[in-house]
Amino acid sequence: MSIKPIEFKDGRLRMIDQRLLPTEEVWLEYTDYQGVAEAIKTMVVRGAPAIGVAAAFGAAFGARDIETVGFEDFFREWEQVCAELAATRPTAVNLFWALDRMKACAARHQEQSLAEVKRLLLAEAQEIGREDEEINRTMGAHGEPLIPAGARILTHCNAGALATGGYGTALGVIRAAAAAGKVTRVYADETRPFLQGSRLTAWELHKDGIPVTLICDNMAGYLMSRGEIDCVIVGADRIAANGDTANKIGTYTVAVLAREHGLPFYVAAPISTLDLSLADGSLIPIEERDRREVTHVGDKQLAPEGIDVRNPAFDVTPARLITAIITERGVVKGDYLRGLRALAQGN
Repeated sequence: MSIKPIEFKDGRLRMIDQRLLPTEEVWLEYTDYQGVAEAIKTMVVRGAPAIGVAAAFGAAFGARDIETVGFEDFFREWEQVCAELAATRPTAVNLFWALDRMKACAARHQEQSLAEVKRLLLAEAQEIGREDEEINRTMGAHGEPLIPAGARILTHCNAGALATGGYGTALGVIRAAAAAGKVTRVYADETRPFLQGSRLTAWELHKDGIPVTLICDNMAGYLMSRGEIDCVIVGADRIAANGDTANKIGTYTVAVLAREHGLPFYVAAPISTLDLSLADGSLIPIEERDRREVTHVGDKQLAPEGIDVRNPAFDVTPARLITAIITERGVVKGDYLRGLRALAQGN
């Protein structure tokens, strides 16, 4: 995949405006943390790993612009910058993971000059971005053996290059399987209401030459019942200690359908998506987004004026419906509580 959603060059962070894809490829430039925070909040950039990368650069920009003299005053002011970035999207844990990593970097080097601390923070943000694509390719290699020859794969939302620093999580596994000659076709759910599947996943796969068919979200069960799907693979925005997984709204429905039809349901996500502080998925905060995403498509209103609307952006799939969780450190099946903790600890 030639495109990456985030690029840093000449002191500027460039991000492709994912709200305009696939009809327009517009790159926006950011040089301060306020702009990066707004980009995350308004979904110029989206996808848990990509949000983490963007937040790291936002934190580095915020640190650069602080003019205090001593480290304690600098860190106190900078924590407010990080808090503003953290407040943009509540569900994707990679956002908080990246900010915690940036804070740890600053703390490790607090004895050095502030100029050096700021330089090191920018270098850390760049390293987070570089590592992410490498992690995704490793994840793809771990997940590829799970995909059968001639596979017809269903995916939901966008967990591809656009949602990460490059290559993708769920689409990374699909790309690795396609490179091995295993993929016959990918079915991409449109993923209402923000249409990440139709706008982004279908666009990525089509550009890569991987056979892709777009379907409405409510068509998945029909295709499963006809034996036209062999497995499901999705990404994740947060995984609790027991394996319960938050992903784009509609994922839980797909998992229930997969179980009913005896199909494997895989989750692909980096270790940074694990939140072992949460015992189960009931504790994962679920973002509620603007009602207009449901009532409108673009500027076209599709619902009655003033109608009540719910727009939870994510749902939680119970671990019992997940066949395996694929990470860059390996694949976990069955006892997620023990297996995920072992992977998180590097065992």
